[in-house]
Amino acid sequence: MFFVAFCLCCAHTVAAAPVFDVHVHLREGDNAWREYRDRVRDAGLELSGAGVMWFGGPHQARQGAVDEIRAGNDRVIALAAEHPEVVAIATVHPYDGAAALDELARVAAAGVKVLKIHAHTQGFDVSDARVETLVRRAGELGLVVLTDNANILPGDTEKLFNLVVRVPGTRFVLAHIGGLNFRFWNVLSLARTADGFGMDNLYFDISATVLAVADSPIEAEFVWTLRNVGIDHVLLGSDYPQIGLGETVDALERLDLTDEEKAKIRSGNARKLFGR
Repeated sequence: MFFVAFCLCCAHTVAAAPVFDVHVHLREGDNAWREYRDRVRDAGLELSGAGVMWFGGPHQARQGAVDEIRAGNDRVIALAAEHPEVVAIATVHPYDGAAALDELARVAAAGVKVLKIHAHTQGFDVSDARVETLVRRAGELGLVVLTDNANILPGDTEKLFNLVVRVPGTRFVLAHIGGLNFRFWNVLSLARTADGFGMDNLYFDISATVLAVADSPIEAEFVWTLRNVGIDHVLLGSDYPQIGLGETVDALERLDLTDEEKAKIRSGNARKLFGR
């Protein structure tokens, strides 16, 4: 499976502004690329750029599958070379130790700017020292670390909080902003009152969760949370093919946010973070 971060122009939303989708999965390279592109067009969206990573399902980056991981990363690097609008995103398994660090350095040298890891599906513990070693090195190489925060695993959110605190030199994007445990992240408004505790390296994508909360009894709490974590640190993601970008954008539009806030979430913040 491939992971994608797409920069799109939305034709049917209120503001018709560019949309940067930071959470899309592709399964079969060019075929999946064309399928996604067609779905985007069918939804009335105009594709203008993308970042792609092989990731998920039966093609997950499993511990010890070093050659398979390298081959998967090479496929998306090649896809990016063939399609100028594609930016390759790589993955490794944190428990592969030196081999993971070597692969991280190799893909960084090839121009990759984002590392994706997923504790639930890859089967690692976020609090393991090998994870910290990996993400610290990613930051040193200039890579953004994108990781799951759907709060599926016990202690998921709390462990990620501590990891981000311990590695301030690495920028993190936490996917799903904690799922329906998003309320936890309001702690940032208090944490940041401590000297030297800005956590400016922390970003969130609102994929999937935004659909659950839009027009719900807890929508106001969700909007309050986005403002507490900082609108400048919130990104839009669809989690395609599980969820389409069109319905994700529609859910964002229904939130009681200002047009300026929505514009930042749709594309402005991601463009700055990913250098697009």
